[in-house]
Amino acid sequence: MMMHDIFGEDLFDDFMDDFAFPAFPDAQKALYGKHAKNLMKTDVKETDTEYELIVDLPGFRKEDVKVALENGYLTISAEKGLDKDEQEQKTGKYIRKERYAGACARSFYVGEDITQDEIKGKFKHGILRLTIPKKEAKPAVEQTNYITIEG
Repeated sequence: MMMHDIFGEDLFDDFMDDFAFPAFPDAQKALYGKHAKNLMKTDVKETDTEYELIVDLPGFRKEDVKVALENGYLTISAEKGLDKDEQEQKTGKYIRKERYAGACARSFYVGEDITQDEIKGKFKHGILRLTIPKKEAKPAVEQTNYITIEG
C-alpha cells in the first residue's frame, strides 16, 4: 500500500518506531536507515527528442555505479564499502553513524525498442545523468477475430 509523503516524511514513520519486531531485530538497521527511499532521488526531464534522468548518488564514485538495460527496464545500481582509511583507523568510537556501506538499486521502464548503445551516461560530482532517446510509438494494430457464422 502506498503512503502519502508529508513534507518528505512518511506519516507513520515515527508511529511505527514504537513497535518492536523481535523476529527481526535488525529491521531498524536497514541499509541507509528508515529514509532509504531518499537515497536515489531522481529527476526525469523530457525534451522533444529525449528523456534525461538525473540521479543523485552522493558519496558514490563512478566505479561504484552500474547501469544495465534488460527487457525494457533500465536498472541503476550502486554499491560501496567502508573507506579503507576508516577501517584502518581503530582509535575512538562512534557516537552516531549515519553513513552505511551497502548497495541500492532503482529501475525504470524505458521500452523494449531502446538499445543499450542509444543510452548515454555521465557521472560527475555524485550526479548521474542518463540520456534516453524518444522512440515513436508503433501504432497498435487492431486485431479482430471474427467467428464465421453459417446459415
